[in-house]
Amino acid sequence: MLLVIDVGNTNVVAGVYEGEELLVHWRFSSDRSKTADEYGILLSSMFAYTHVDMTKVSAIIISTVVPPLLVPLCNMCKRYFDINPVVVGVGIKTGLVLRYDNPREIGADRIVNAVAAHTKYKDKGNLIIIDFGTATTFCALLPDGEYLGGAIAPGIGISTEALFQKAAKLPRIELKKPNKVICRNTVKAMQSGVIFGFVGQMDGIVARMKEELGGQAFVIATGGFANTMAAESEHVDVVESFLTLDGLRILYEHNKK
Repeated sequence: MLLVIDVGNTNVVAGVYEGEELLVHWRFSSDRSKTADEYGILLSSMFAYTHVDMTKVSAIIISTVVPPLLVPLCNMCKRYFDINPVVVGVGIKTGLVLRYDNPREIGADRIVNAVAAHTKYKDKGNLIIIDFGTATTFCALLPDGEYLGGAIAPGIGISTEALFQKAAKLPRIELKKPNKVICRNTVKAMQSGVIFGFVGQMDGIVARMKEELGGQAFVIATGGFANTMAAESEHVDVVESFLTLDGLRILYEHNKK
Protein backbone atom coordinates (compact mmCIF):
# COMPACT_ATOMS: atom_id res chain seq x y z
CA MET A 1 0.00 0.00 0.00
CA LEU A 2 1.08 3.56 -0.72
CA LEU A 3 0.72 6.45 1.75
CA VAL A 4 0.49 9.85 0.02
CA ILE A 5 0.90 13.10 1.97
CA ASP A 6 0.23 16.58 0.57
CA VAL A 7 1.29 19.43 2.86
CA GLY A 8 -0.40 22.77 2.23
CA ASN A 9 -0.11 26.06 4.09
CA THR A 10 -3.34 25.43 5.99
CA ASN A 11 -3.96 21.68 5.92
CA VAL A 12 -2.21 18.38 5.40
CA VAL A 13 -4.17 15.88 3.28
CA ALA A 14 -3.12 12.25 3.43
CA GLY A 15 -4.47 9.07 1.90
CA VAL A 16 -3.70 5.40 1.43
CA TYR A 17 -3.86 3.68 -1.97
CA GLU A 18 -3.97 0.03 -2.85
CA GLY A 19 -3.25 0.05 -6.55
CA GLU A 20 -5.43 2.83 -7.97
CA GLU A 21 -8.04 2.59 -5.20
CA LEU A 22 -8.07 5.26 -2.50
CA LEU A 23 -8.86 3.31 0.67
CA VAL A 24 -8.94 6.11 3.25
CA HIS A 25 -8.09 9.79 3.44
CA TRP A 26 -7.64 12.39 6.17
CA ARG A 27 -7.26 16.14 6.54
CA PHE A 28 -5.53 17.84 9.50
CA SER A 29 -3.87 21.17 10.26
CA SER A 30 -0.41 22.07 8.98
CA ASP A 31 1.31 22.79 12.30
CA ARG A 32 4.93 23.88 11.94
CA SER A 33 5.54 23.35 15.65
CA LYS A 34 4.71 19.62 15.61
CA THR A 35 7.55 17.12 15.91
CA ALA A 36 8.07 13.87 14.02
CA ASP A 37 6.66 11.96 17.01
CA GLU A 38 3.55 14.12 17.18
CA TYR A 39 2.83 13.58 13.49
CA GLY A 40 3.55 9.87 13.91
CA ILE A 41 1.13 9.53 16.82
CA LEU A 42 -1.50 11.55 14.93
CA LEU A 43 -1.30 9.32 11.85
CA SER A 44 -1.16 6.17 13.98
CA SER A 45 -4.40 7.17 15.72
CA MET A 46 -6.06 7.86 12.37
CA PHE A 47 -5.07 4.44 11.07
CA ALA A 48 -6.44 2.90 14.28
CA TYR A 49 -9.94 4.17 13.48
CA THR A 50 -9.99 2.60 10.00
CA HIS A 51 -9.91 -0.89 8.48
CA VAL A 52 -6.46 -0.18 6.99
CA ASP A 53 -3.45 -1.84 8.64
CA MET A 54 -0.67 0.72 9.11
CA THR A 55 1.99 -2.02 8.93
CA LYS A 56 0.96 -2.82 5.34
CA VAL A 57 2.19 0.55 4.05
CA SER A 58 5.21 -0.21 1.88
CA ALA A 59 5.91 3.18 0.28
CA ILE A 60 5.33 6.90 0.98
CA ILE A 61 5.41 9.99 -1.21
CA ILE A 62 5.27 13.57 0.10
CA SER A 63 4.69 16.95 -1.55
CA THR A 64 4.90 20.16 0.44
CA VAL A 65 4.73 23.92 -0.01
CA VAL A 66 5.84 24.34 3.63
CA PRO A 67 9.57 23.48 3.68
CA PRO A 68 9.94 23.52 7.51
CA LEU A 69 7.54 20.56 7.75
CA LEU A 70 9.53 18.33 5.42
CA VAL A 71 12.17 17.30 7.95
CA PRO A 72 9.77 16.22 10.74
CA LEU A 73 7.55 14.39 8.24
CA CYS A 74 10.49 12.54 6.70
CA ASN A 75 11.72 11.61 10.18
CA MET A 76 8.20 10.44 11.05
CA CYS A 77 8.20 8.17 7.97
CA LYS A 78 11.50 6.60 8.99
CA ARG A 79 10.57 6.15 12.66
CA TYR A 80 6.95 4.99 12.39
CA PHE A 81 6.96 3.23 8.99
CA ASP A 82 10.67 2.41 8.50
CA ILE A 83 10.41 3.99 5.04
CA ASN A 84 12.42 6.69 3.29
CA PRO A 85 9.75 8.69 1.44
CA VAL A 86 9.85 9.93 -2.12
CA VAL A 87 9.72 13.75 -2.02
CA VAL A 88 8.27 15.80 -4.87
CA GLY A 89 10.98 18.25 -5.86
CA VAL A 90 13.91 18.89 -8.17
CA GLY A 91 14.85 15.80 -10.15
CA ILE A 92 11.55 13.94 -9.85
CA LYS A 93 10.13 12.58 -13.11
CA THR A 94 6.82 14.27 -13.93
CA GLY A 95 6.27 13.60 -17.62
CA LEU A 96 5.61 17.33 -18.09
CA VAL A 97 7.53 20.04 -19.91
CA LEU A 98 7.66 23.08 -17.64
CA ARG A 99 7.44 26.29 -19.70
CA TYR A 100 8.15 28.49 -16.69
CA ASP A 101 10.84 31.16 -16.29
CA ASN A 102 12.18 29.34 -13.23
CA PRO A 103 10.60 25.87 -12.78
CA ARG A 104 11.92 25.73 -9.19
CA GLU A 105 9.39 28.43 -8.28
CA ILE A 106 6.39 26.25 -9.15
CA GLY A 107 4.66 24.95 -6.03
CA ALA A 108 4.76 21.17 -5.61
CA ASP A 109 0.96 21.10 -5.35
CA ARG A 110 0.60 22.72 -8.79
CA ILE A 111 2.95 20.17 -10.35
CA VAL A 112 1.14 17.26 -8.69
CA ASN A 113 -2.26 18.53 -9.86
CA ALA A 114 -0.94 18.99 -13.40
CA VAL A 115 0.40 15.42 -13.48
CA ALA A 116 -2.98 14.02 -12.40
CA ALA A 117 -4.93 16.23 -14.81
CA HIS A 118 -2.67 15.35 -17.75
CA THR A 119 -2.93 11.62 -17.02
CA LYS A 120 -6.73 11.67 -16.68
CA TYR A 121 -7.82 14.30 -19.19
CA LYS A 122 -5.14 14.83 -21.84
CA ASP A 123 -7.62 13.59 -24.48
CA LYS A 124 -9.82 16.61 -23.66
CA GLY A 125 -7.36 19.05 -25.25
CA ASN A 126 -6.10 22.14 -23.41
CA LEU A 127 -6.59 21.94 -19.64
CA ILE A 128 -7.13 24.57 -16.94
CA ILE A 129 -6.76 23.43 -13.32
CA ILE A 130 -8.21 25.50 -10.48
CA ASP A 131 -7.16 24.63 -6.93
CA PHE A 132 -9.05 26.31 -4.08
CA GLY A 133 -6.52 26.19 -1.25
CA THR A 134 -4.89 28.80 0.96
CA ALA A 135 -4.27 30.51 -2.37
CA THR A 136 -6.47 29.93 -5.41
CA THR A 137 -4.24 28.78 -8.27
CA PHE A 138 -5.03 28.57 -11.97
CA CYS A 139 -2.77 26.43 -14.17
CA ALA A 140 -2.77 25.93 -17.96
CA LEU A 141 -1.65 22.69 -19.57
CA LEU A 142 -1.42 21.66 -23.23
CA PRO A 143 -2.39 18.15 -24.42
CA ASP A 144 1.26 17.16 -24.96
CA GLY A 145 2.08 17.87 -21.30
CA GLU A 146 3.44 21.39 -21.66
CA TYR A 147 2.83 23.27 -18.40
CA LEU A 148 2.45 26.93 -19.34
CA GLY A 149 2.01 28.55 -15.91
CA GLY A 150 -1.07 30.42 -14.80
CA ALA A 151 -2.35 32.78 -12.12
CA ILE A 152 -2.32 32.90 -8.31
CA ALA A 153 -4.98 34.74 -6.29
CA PRO A 154 -5.67 35.07 -2.54
CA GLY A 155 -7.68 32.12 -1.28
CA ILE A 156 -11.30 32.31 -0.19
CA GLY A 157 -10.61 31.37 3.42
CA ILE A 158 -7.79 33.85 4.08
CA SER A 159 -9.64 36.64 2.25
CA THR A 160 -12.73 36.14 4.40
CA GLU A 161 -10.63 35.96 7.57
CA ALA A 162 -8.88 39.21 6.63
CA LEU A 163 -12.25 40.89 6.19
CA PHE A 164 -13.30 39.79 9.68
CA GLN A 165 -10.01 40.87 11.27
CA LYS A 166 -9.71 44.27 9.59
CA ALA A 167 -13.34 45.44 9.66
CA ALA A 168 -14.36 46.01 13.28
CA LYS A 169 -18.11 45.56 12.82
CA LEU A 170 -18.07 42.58 10.45
CA PRO A 171 -18.45 39.11 11.99
CA ARG A 172 -16.76 35.83 11.11
CA ILE A 173 -19.14 33.96 8.79
CA GLU A 174 -19.88 30.50 7.51
CA LEU A 175 -19.00 30.24 3.83
CA LYS A 176 -22.22 29.15 2.19
CA LYS A 177 -24.16 30.52 -0.76
CA PRO A 178 -27.10 32.85 0.03
CA ASN A 179 -30.30 32.59 -1.98
CA LYS A 180 -29.68 35.85 -3.83
CA VAL A 181 -27.04 38.50 -4.39
CA ILE A 182 -28.98 41.44 -2.89
CA CYS A 183 -29.16 40.56 0.80
CA ARG A 184 -30.86 42.35 3.71
CA ASN A 185 -28.57 41.45 6.61
CA THR A 186 -24.83 41.70 7.14
CA VAL A 187 -24.00 37.99 7.35
CA LYS A 188 -25.81 37.13 4.11
CA ALA A 189 -24.41 40.23 2.42
CA MET A 190 -20.89 39.07 3.30
CA GLN A 191 -21.67 35.56 2.06
CA SER A 192 -22.97 37.05 -1.17
CA GLY A 193 -19.87 39.16 -1.67
CA VAL A 194 -17.48 36.31 -0.94
CA ILE A 195 -19.19 33.51 -2.86
CA PHE A 196 -20.39 35.42 -5.91
CA GLY A 197 -17.32 37.66 -5.89
CA PHE A 198 -14.93 34.70 -6.07
CA VAL A 199 -17.10 32.97 -8.67
CA GLY A 200 -16.82 36.13 -10.78
CA GLN A 201 -13.07 36.21 -10.28
CA MET A 202 -12.76 32.54 -11.20
CA ASP A 203 -14.88 32.77 -14.34
CA GLY A 204 -13.14 35.98 -15.40
CA ILE A 205 -9.66 34.49 -15.11
CA VAL A 206 -10.71 31.24 -16.80
CA ALA A 207 -12.32 33.15 -19.69
CA ARG A 208 -9.09 35.11 -20.25
CA MET A 209 -6.99 31.95 -20.03
CA LYS A 210 -9.23 30.21 -22.58
CA GLU A 211 -8.81 33.16 -24.91
CA GLU A 212 -5.01 32.92 -24.62
CA LEU A 213 -5.23 29.17 -25.27
CA GLY A 214 -7.14 29.67 -28.50
CA GLY A 215 -10.69 29.68 -27.16
CA GLN A 216 -11.14 26.15 -25.80
CA ALA A 217 -10.07 24.36 -22.62
CA PHE A 218 -11.39 21.65 -20.30
CA VAL A 219 -11.63 23.06 -16.77
CA ILE A 220 -10.94 20.97 -13.65
CA ALA A 221 -11.62 22.24 -10.13
CA THR A 222 -10.19 20.81 -6.92
CA GLY A 223 -9.63 21.90 -3.31
CA GLY A 224 -11.81 22.67 -0.32
CA PHE A 225 -14.27 25.05 -1.99
CA ALA A 226 -14.35 23.38 -5.41
CA ASN A 227 -17.90 22.02 -5.20
CA THR A 228 -19.36 25.32 -3.96
CA MET A 229 -17.60 27.36 -6.64
CA ALA A 230 -18.22 24.89 -9.48
CA ALA A 231 -21.97 24.88 -8.81
CA GLU A 232 -22.09 28.60 -9.69
CA SER A 233 -19.49 28.64 -12.44
CA GLU A 234 -20.05 28.99 -16.18
CA HIS A 235 -16.78 27.24 -17.00
CA VAL A 236 -15.97 24.33 -14.65
CA ASP A 237 -16.39 20.98 -16.42
CA VAL A 238 -15.52 18.59 -13.60
CA VAL A 239 -14.71 18.61 -9.88
CA GLU A 240 -11.90 16.27 -8.79
CA SER A 241 -11.86 16.27 -4.99
CA PHE A 242 -8.79 14.01 -4.78
CA LEU A 243 -6.82 15.33 -7.76
CA THR A 244 -3.71 16.04 -5.66
CA LEU A 245 -3.72 12.63 -3.99
CA ASP A 246 -4.16 10.94 -7.37
CA GLY A 247 -1.28 13.01 -8.71
CA LEU A 248 0.97 11.83 -5.90
CA ARG A 249 0.06 8.21 -6.63
CA ILE A 250 0.85 8.70 -10.32
CA LEU A 251 4.15 10.44 -9.54
CA TYR A 252 5.15 7.58 -7.27
CA GLU A 253 4.48 5.10 -10.07
CA HIS A 254 6.66 7.21 -12.41
CA ASN A 255 9.53 7.33 -9.92
CA LYS A 256 9.43 4.12 -7.84
CA LYS A 257 12.25 2.46 -9.78
